[in-house]
Amino acid sequence: MPLAKLARLAQEAPLRVLLINAGEPDTLTWSGLVQPLRLAAKLLGPERLHVDVRSPDKFAADAPRHWHLVLLVADEAQAALTPANCRSLIERCRAAPFWGGVGAAVLWMADAGVLNGARTALPWALYAELDSITDHANFTPNIFEVDDNRLTCCGGAASVDFSLSLVEAIFGAGVQAQIKEILCVDRVRGREERQRVALQARFGALQPKLTEAVSLMEANIEEPLSTDDIAGLVGISRRQLERLFKQYLGSLPSRYYLELRLQRARQLLLDTHYSIVQVGLMCGFSSGSHFSTAFGALFGNTPREERQRKLAGSNG
Repeated sequence: MPLAKLARLAQEAPLRVLLINAGEPDTLTWSGLVQPLRLAAKLLGPERLHVDVRSPDKFAADAPRHWHLVLLVADEAQAALTPANCRSLIERCRAAPFWGGVGAAVLWMADAGVLNGARTALPWALYAELDSITDHANFTPNIFEVDDNRLTCCGGAASVDFSLSLVEAIFGAGVQAQIKEILCVDRVRGREERQRVALQARFGALQPKLTEAVSLMEANIEEPLSTDDIAGLVGISRRQLERLFKQYLGSLPSRYYLELRLQRARQLLLDTHYSIVQVGLMCGFSSGSHFSTAFGALFGNTPREERQRKLAGSNG
């Protein structure tokens, strides 16, 4: 499970987190990230969690010190940083055991070539900037990603989900539940949930066959179509469809469709009272064992464990 490795950070006493704000202090990208972590520090006490905030200039002037997790945050692609200063800043971030970027800072890190091979969540609005660096990272349409020790988030409202997911991964569902209650957050989206507007915004009229194929998938969750059916309905060959999905979404149509159905299933498990069998059937799984196996492969726990985790969080 991608977030599981973060659990070892709970052993640090205190866990030292550094957030570097290279953007404006009042943006949703920044406040959505920092608020849950500051509340966690308040609940847990300074002996367990210490959250520091720096501007790029202050961070650069600081004497080197040990941080366990460093995140560089920006809300705009353009920043008052020279390329040399930006590279130096990123190199200092990488000295931490876990590090990454939020919002436009993800683009800077990709441009610096430090995300090679890592699954990377980039704000959909910045995909127009990718022409020269498409080989520098494995970009996904997800709201955030954790790949080994590299963390990326698309920012905006997803910063809240990302921050709360970090709290749960490190300190547990009970602490997360307390913060959710304080912030009036009903549901935390998982890393695998997509930037819903990204597909149309990124490709739109440029790739109408791709967007039409995904729309067909989203409209046929309970009774899934075959890849051949989808290709026929959008008017291209199966091979052409597979090429489009591989090039623009980094996945085969069948895999993308399966993940789409499993994401819907997870949402139903968390947000409704349908039985696990009903949820499986509503998402196109006629076999309970197939549903459970596929769900576990994507999310790291079974549908039953997911439902139990939700109940434990609400009672915590």
